[in-house]
Amino acid sequence: MAQLAEVGRSLLTAAMAAPYLGREEEHALALRWKNQSDEQALHELARAHMRLVIALAVRFRHYGLSLADLIQEGHIGLLEAAARFEPEREVRFSTYATWWIRASMQNYVLHNWSIVRSGTSSSQKALFFNLRRIRAKLAQGGNLPAGEEVFTHIAAALGVSRSDVEFMDARLSGPDLSLNAPLGDSESSAGMERIAMLVDDKPRPDEAVGLALDTDRRTAWLNEALTALSERERRIVRERRLAEEAATLEALGDRLGISKERVRQIESRAMEKLRAALTKRHMENAAEVMI
Repeated sequence: MAQLAEVGRSLLTAAMAAPYLGREEEHALALRWKNQSDEQALHELARAHMRLVIALAVRFRHYGLSLADLIQEGHIGLLEAAARFEPEREVRFSTYATWWIRASMQNYVLHNWSIVRSGTSSSQKALFFNLRRIRAKLAQGGNLPAGEEVFTHIAAALGVSRSDVEFMDARLSGPDLSLNAPLGDSESSAGMERIAMLVDDKPRPDEAVGLALDTDRRTAWLNEALTALSERERRIVRERRLAEEAATLEALGDRLGISKERVRQIESRAMEKLRAALTKRHMENAAEVMI
């Protein structure tokens, strides 16, 4: 009730006082809005369905978001439904609008429940809004599997992977935590923040510089050794060994007008010449630059 009070007495009073529309009245208003852009018809159509918006907003109240904001988002969905509604299909506007209102509220929840995006795919959205409901339903019926088997059961019920269920369960199990929050109250962690515990797999600056220098040096050695090959040998080595996606023997043979077996022979001979050139000029580093 406290959440309903925050919405505002005037809005609730107006929503409750709005008349219910019969099928014919609803159809006539929808036609006036679609064919004549009659804003008064749109206003009456929207006002009559604000009860529906409020009722759907209450269902999302457990996500810790403002009910007033949820109703506002639902109203946007209601107007979107009015813009897309086709009266000639003879479907009740309330039935059509329910989907748009709920979708608008769901998007709002997904974007504001946490600073971390929780649902970026259809399966993740289904998990976000149904995981707790299914778990509670299983618990009430006494059918909640023990241990991690519950993840397998929920995954089968929703048609998603078990890993997605485990990930979403972990996301929903705790609130957001700031990386600048204190790590703990013990003396060993006094003054430390959570960010200090993050592991960086990247090399240290001095290692990165060393790797860059080594890469440049090895590239220069390789380019120098390639000059010992003929033009066709260099092309085969580059396309077979140095390209991001290696060309097949057959494809390279077609481009060069030779058989794939001949390409293999030339490649093998070119690699031997390349190794010999590298060994001759840089004996002590030959093992590092072998390809």
